[in-house]
Amino acid sequence: MVIDIETLEDRYIDSCRRHDVFPNSSILSSLFKAEVKKSNHELCSLEILIDDLKDADIAPLFDLCMNFDASEIEAVDVRNESSCVLNGEYALSLMRAINQKLRVVHLQDPSFGKDFLRDISQRGLACQVLTLRCSRFRKLNFMGEFMHIHTLNLDFSSSLTSFQEDCFNCMPNLMRLSMCDTRITNLWTTVAALSKLPSLIELRFQYWQYCNDAVTSFISSSGKSDDTADFSLLDSVPFIGEPYTYTTELTDPNFNAEDPLRNFYSFDEEVINHDVQSMVEDSSDDSEVDFTSRHHKYWLSDVFPGWSSEVPRQNENEDGEESLQAAFTDSNADVSMKYMSRHASPICYEKHYREFMIASLPNLKNLDNMPIRKIDKERATGIFSQYFEYLPYKWKHKESVVSILQKREIKSVHNKVQSSKHRLSYPSGKSQYFYSRSLSAAKLGSSTWPILHPLSFVGCELDKGFHPRQFEYHPSDSSLMVFGTLDGEVVVINHETEHIVSYIPSLGAMNSVLGLCWLKKYPSKLIAGSDNGSLKLYDIYHIPRKVTGLHGNFGCVTFDEFDQLTSVHVNSMDELFLASGYSRNVALYDINSGKRLQVFTDMHRGHINVVKFANHSPSIFATSSFDHDVKMWDLRQKPIHPCFTVSSSRGNVMVCFSPDDEYILASAVDNEVVIFTQ
Repeated sequence: MVIDIETLEDRYIDSCRRHDVFPNSSILSSLFKAEVKKSNHELCSLEILIDDLKDADIAPLFDLCMNFDASEIEAVDVRNESSCVLNGEYALSLMRAINQKLRVVHLQDPSFGKDFLRDISQRGLACQVLTLRCSRFRKLNFMGEFMHIHTLNLDFSSSLTSFQEDCFNCMPNLMRLSMCDTRITNLWTTVAALSKLPSLIELRFQYWQYCNDAVTSFISSSGKSDDTADFSLLDSVPFIGEPYTYTTELTDPNFNAEDPLRNFYSFDEEVINHDVQSMVEDSSDDSEVDFTSRHHKYWLSDVFPGWSSEVPRQNENEDGEESLQAAFTDSNADVSMKYMSRHASPICYEKHYREFMIASLPNLKNLDNMPIRKIDKERATGIFSQYFEYLPYKWKHKESVVSILQKREIKSVHNKVQSSKHRLSYPSGKSQYFYSRSLSAAKLGSSTWPILHPLSFVGCELDKGFHPRQFEYHPSDSSLMVFGTLDGEVVVINHETEHIVSYIPSLGAMNSVLGLCWLKKYPSKLIAGSDNGSLKLYDIYHIPRKVTGLHGNFGCVTFDEFDQLTSVHVNSMDELFLASGYSRNVALYDINSGKRLQVFTDMHRGHINVVKFANHSPSIFATSSFDHDVKMWDLRQKPIHPCFTVSSSRGNVMVCFSPDDEYILASAVDNEVVIFTQ
């Protein structure tokens, strides 16, 4: 016999008497709302707001949950919207006691801590929608049972940086995934993890906000702009799979299946098996909190070429698909419209991000709340084939190890009979690295990676070949890099167009260039150091583009020399830089004055190979030495004693900080690469 809601309420009150606690008013209110929904022939769902619960409320609530399976309650939603006093273990036990009728779990209180999150990831939940907003995951690794989940929201998890490759294997039915405002950066590891989701159709690492010339607005699910919505407020951000369980419900009679935002933020009725009408809530807020300053904003027309800024009439394109603008609006007015990226994760700034995602995840229908059209897939396929490769040298099929070894032996015999007077020239695909790379792909398999090709520089007026020794990518323009040569030259190139941007000859003043570092706040400037101790600051805007024999100082700034230099690095404020070399000393320079401020002596027992400032702390730096030690120092403490020291089994070659400065990566001549936690 089915237990009605009135009986459930009576049993709950009776259980409260037995446990000598007062009935929780929030639970009584939720039962009343469920009764109202049932009388209106709506989905009979019960919402439990754990913000209103105390530890003493749990025992009678457990008794109530034991009756859910045989009751009129069709679904139970557990929500947490602010700081709560309920013990995390009780909250977990409550969600598991609800069992199969658990529909939505929405949590955003970071005070639950690591153990709480670890329990969820390792044991799983029976819910269909899981929101872990502002969670403290660093590396995602779900291992528990999540067989029913179709929507996962990890927005604003600012510690989340990466995935275990098999972290989504336990979610075969996951259809929607949102990770806005996280620290996810790597395209390759991200796609490797997401490719394990056969049902994934909607993915979000950012959301596109509709703006016009006068006001920034959001397109509501009815297709009309809501000028009161403020997306700089965390609480007003709509989330995928968010249930509309409010007492005031607005039915939208103009439901449009092609509306990308409506599709992305609404439930999948087929998955939930209920015919629930969509509802809209006004999410306006007067707060001035602004989350947008952390990330770069860019316009849709900058990212998707060919997308008009004007709103056309509702029509279909030649492929029979409704145009994107028509999906967003039913207005015929000639209104200037733009779409701006908000709360983007760093991965969104990777070159060809959208095309790579679309080409790598063929089942995807919606990316960053923008629909994926036929023309988008065609463009993504072209970009993918042009800039990426799955097998080396654009092979169509994986070759066997035996075949590659045979080709190597044949080439070896052929090379022996060639004249020793001529330098061996390797045709395309047959370089000295061809066979080692081919064998690696044949033995270990391959994954998608940017296409590798040698650079042939355009713009050289001299018949000159370079001998690069050191290189550094530009901190903000991914197409630029600078390299220093064994002959003392400094060359800035656009490696995408293969054009030389700036060229600095050695002028007889520099030997091999071993140290290079761009300034971050002044991105046209860089510091170059050579092994003869020369240290100079250059502005690439004042350097000729062409390789010429003309000499000049090009407006450079010269610093005091540092003998036998091997490394230079600028701090996060572009105020100071450090130099190290084949000695146990480190020199500190002031960029503004051009003076050497101090030389710190005997910082290691052996020579210091590399010195690196932290990415965010202008006074913190690390050193790596052939004395086997990696040390971290603080300029505020007059670096006499290190803040942190770790050792390897052999001499250390390189050291650097992670993007968030929480880890140090070090490599040594013993073939070790180790990450250290500070």
